[in-house]
Amino acid sequence: MPHLKFLFLFLLFSLVVLARQDNPVYDKETPYFQKQQITETDLEDYKGNKSFNYTELEAADNWFVKLKRWLRNALFQIMDALFGNTAASGIFKFIFNVVPYVILGILIFLLIKFFLKVNATSIIQGKQKAPEFAFADEEHIIKNEDINALINDAINQKNYRLAIRYNYLLALKELSEHKIIIWEQDKTNADYIDEIEDETIQLNFKHITKIYDYVWYGSFTIDALKFESLKLPFSQLSKLTIHHIG
Repeated sequence: MPHLKFLFLFLLFSLVVLARQDNPVYDKETPYFQKQQITETDLEDYKGNKSFNYTELEAADNWFVKLKRWLRNALFQIMDALFGNTAASGIFKFIFNVVPYVILGILIFLLIKFFLKVNATSIIQGKQKAPEFAFADEEHIIKNEDINALINDAINQKNYRLAIRYNYLLALKELSEHKIIIWEQDKTNADYIDEIEDETIQLNFKHITKIYDYVWYGSFTIDALKFESLKLPFSQLSKLTIHHIG
């Protein structure tokens, strides 16, 4: 039994000694961390290594981000003008966050609709509708052709859209013959509107221009009944032009 006690004490003493060896005692005068001297030459080695380049480059804003920021700023300016310089909260905060995306979506939709405003049937069939006549023929028609006969031929062929086109060219010819406008190939319809001095004739010409733009450039199909209604303003302008006293 005494031998067991002696053995137990010996083992306990051995464990204590081993534990002290595993935990070395440091000199308090020696710092735990050693200060390292780094020269400019050492830094150059790291500067040339891409692995140590931690510079964060900010990506340039694209058009979408710029447009969204502009819309948001515009809404804030409107809000500030209406309610004063107050921070947006509640429903207004929601509006400021959502409305720019809504407006942007509408703009994109309108752009797509504009660029895709073509004859869908022609696209599906792989065909392109040929123009009924080139715009370069306008001068020849106005100066040399019997436009009234062209109108009647278009009506007989039930091509009422083309008949509207010829009616508009006839109006330009009559306005030019009566010195109300000076017809030129490169002029626009807006130029002729500004050129007309008589207010009544100007208003009537604006009206037929809207009809012409709607029918010709809009590529809308019109029937005989609709044509009879649309040609009345052309007839009225013709009467005003003929009886105009310059």
